Amino acid sequence: MPAQKGREPSRGTAEEESILMRKQAQRGEMTCPRLQASGGLNPCSENWKTKKVLMFCVTPPELETKMNITKGGLVLFSANSNSSCMELSKKIAERLGVEMGKVQVYQEPNRETRVQIQESVRGKDVFIIQTVSKDVNTTIMELLIMVYACKTSCAKSIIGVIPYFPYSKQCKMRKRGSIVSKLLASMMCKAGLTHLITMDLHQKEIQGFFNIPVDNLRASPFLLQYIQEEIPDYRNAVIVAKSPASAKRAQSFAERLRLGIAVIHGEAQDAESDLVDGRHSPPMVRSVAAIHPSLEIPMLIPKEKPPITVVGDVGGRIAIIVDDIIDDVDSFLAAAETLKERGAYKIFVMATHGLLSSDAPRLIEESAIDEVVVTNTIPHEVQKLQCPKIKTVDISMILSEAIRRIHNGESMSYLFRNIGLDD
Repeated sequence: MPAQKGREPSRGTAEEESILMRKQAQRGEMTCPRLQASGGLNPCSENWKTKKVLMFCVTPPELETKMNITKGGLVLFSANSNSSCMELSKKIAERLGVEMGKVQVYQEPNRETRVQIQESVRGKDVFIIQTVSKDVNTTIMELLIMVYACKTSCAKSIIGVIPYFPYSKQCKMRKRGSIVSKLLASMMCKAGLTHLITMDLHQKEIQGFFNIPVDNLRASPFLLQYIQEEIPDYRNAVIVAKSPASAKRAQSFAERLRLGIAVIHGEAQDAESDLVDGRHSPPMVRSVAAIHPSLEIPMLIPKEKPPITVVGDVGGRIAIIVDDIIDDVDSFLAAAETLKERGAYKIFVMATHGLLSSDAPRLIEESAIDEVVVTNTIPHEVQKLQCPKIKTVDISMILSEAIRRIHNGESMSYLFRNIGLDD
């Protein structure tokens, strides 16, 4: 019996037309004039129920995937108020082919840090590049405030690009002290950081202080390339560790360059020694009131440094001292003098992070060191003017590639190829 005018079509007819229109919608075809006129958003129809029309207007899954990929953008910020610290950020932006994000970072007259983001970051991947200046604590506050500002502005993800992680030397418990790098990691995570890109952490175990992903990149490929290209007679060189603690790094360089290795042993005690480690706390003085007389706890025999010796032959060869940080140069100067006495005719110092604090440029200029090679993880243009022996290796290439891969959701394993657990 035919359906009367003004009544809804039979259930069988409606279901057949529902299936037909769903297929047409997935192919991008719209046969309903009302849907075409309104762009597919009109839920009202005389012969169709609201939920049926809305079901036909659902975006196909393949189109949803494409929109999700292109929905968010990339924003690059520099968190430094000091203009001299923005050179690395500009190089990274130039390599990525993007402009630096608009932001104001400045100090109030009362020394409070103020950050004003001047563009939308909603739903975007925000990369905040922060290089450490002389005022380390101000640098940290600039980073934390900017991260929190992006978090409250609904950024999709906030990735910190911190080539040199500050307070990285304070990663062990000292006498009645604290593990400051753990505190700093907690502050960054609490502020809203979702990912961290850094380079050559002083101790790789610092990565465990974070509850977010950490990519600890390596600068050694750039330093190795410098040795091969800028030291003509590098085949006659020997890689030197200025202390037994640096032996692993020196071994990694020596094996890659197919060179010999030498280790200086017996140097003056430094801040990283066990004598100031927390293992000697509580004090070793025996207290009758605290310890029961029947208990005899054996005491650790104190260390005694032997005279300075060089394990390995450096006579008539180029000595290349490698380390991760060069800050207080006294130990490097002492090592250079020892190597000169043992017959080394040229001395190079290679380090990732060139802090070069205090009178370091003047002392290097007056020393037996021929050249100091550091990367631009930390700005040191002023130090280079004071000491022509200081050379810089640019590492913006690997940082920009890491940013590109994280933003595009690509694997980071390419940047860690041929890197072992001991590197």
